[in-house]
Amino acid sequence: MRIDAHHHLWHYDPVAYDWIDDSMAVIRRDFLPNDLAETTTAAGIDGVISVQARQMEEETRWLLELAADSSLIRGVVGWLPLISPELPALLDSYAAPKLVGLRHVLQGEPDPAYMLGADFNRGIAELTKRDLAYDILILEHQLPQAIELVDRHPQQRFIVDHIAKPRIRDGELQPWADRMRDLARRPNVWCKLSGVVTEADPSAWTPEQLRPYMETALECFGPQRLMFGSDWPVCLVGMEYARWVALVEDLVSRLSPDEQTAFWASNATRAYRLDR
Repeated sequence: MRIDAHHHLWHYDPVAYDWIDDSMAVIRRDFLPNDLAETTTAAGIDGVISVQARQMEEETRWLLELAADSSLIRGVVGWLPLISPELPALLDSYAAPKLVGLRHVLQGEPDPAYMLGADFNRGIAELTKRDLAYDILILEHQLPQAIELVDRHPQQRFIVDHIAKPRIRDGELQPWADRMRDLARRPNVWCKLSGVVTEADPSAWTPEQLRPYMETALECFGPQRLMFGSDWPVCLVGMEYARWVALVEDLVSRLSPDEQTAFWASNATRAYRLDR
């Protein structure tokens, strides 16, 4: 069993996806379940977690509808307004077996302390009550605030997206590495080995450039709390899906069979409660 814990689906629209600039022209098209199935099957992936790409309830509903008809999509990390006083009612209305968590695009918030606001933290508390995970999408400079957020919610399951987006393009390992070690001391935090190539130069990356960041993530979270993710189709800006799978296979090849099983499937299953 292999699970890709992070990918996206969309009907491409240049206004809705205005973050896809000219340098990312390769992903200016639709990416739908048939494309996903073809890609993952060829790479030996058995299941996926579909993650929101737009902060819209409409997309969350659409992903859940797709998941309900798909054996490949094991869970959905959607978006709902965490700061809204109506969040409890919204969570009730969106309750579905495959809704496994929520995400907010914290990397796009100009205030690094946004995640520490009282309304945001009330929203996280609602997820804890419902045994839903929360995906932390941040840039590396937001790690101190993320650590404070996690410390406020010791019973909440958190999953860090894209190894917290270190400055790979600039070759900067610190202070990201030390902050990741600090965050990883919290046992309720998992991490996705995903989104790495797009933090480098997608047109000029090398395996040697990526390796220190991948190894640091594995060192920090270990094979019991690090999980595989692709960030497909965004990863296509820098490499093909199968190429990323091969790079990761090389990284984890030194792990024991049980550790590899944890990395490829068990960690995502535990973090997102896929077996409930």
